[in-house]
Amino acid sequence: MVELRGRKVVLRALRTEEFEAVRAAQQRMFPIDPPTAASDRRLRKRIERSGRLADGWLDLAIEVDGRLVGDVGARRPEGALPPGVYELGISLFDETDRGKGYGAEATELLTGHLFDAHEAERVQATTDVSNQAMRRVFEKLGFVHEGTLRSFMHSKNGREDYAMYAVTREDWAREQDA
Repeated sequence: MVELRGRKVVLRALRTEEFEAVRAAQQRMFPIDPPTAASDRRLRKRIERSGRLADGWLDLAIEVDGRLVGDVGARRPEGALPPGVYELGISLFDETDRGKGYGAEATELLTGHLFDAHEAERVQATTDVSNQAMRRVFEKLGFVHEGTLRSFMHSKNGREDYAMYAVTREDWAREQDA
């Protein structure tokens, strides 16, 4: 089981008793997708396999001072991405936990872990073009803005444009040496 410790956050496996908190956070982020029996089964499976790379997915809880504040994950579904390429996803569950460096540290810890332990050659992530805080996090960590994915993500307001960022193994090594 993966457990990564930073100065502020611990990345660890999600716990079965955290199902409701994760489900509620998903509903706040994606209110146009109401929960179904099938989506609940997928979430329970995700929680059960969290903490290890399984079927191309690595899901981890973000914990601060013993409290679940969000989740972070890496995806590399077979056939969906080239070998060595991982895609990150991160979410902080409560607005009051944003701006405290938790997301930045979680992103940094997981990215480093992917390069060190999972032979990543490229780590990529997207964010809403208007999410300036996340865009600054990516840039601070050495991710490069590669372009805009137009009409990428559905939302209650229609389709949203997303910015694509990526960091390569070489980029990451340079950033760590700097």
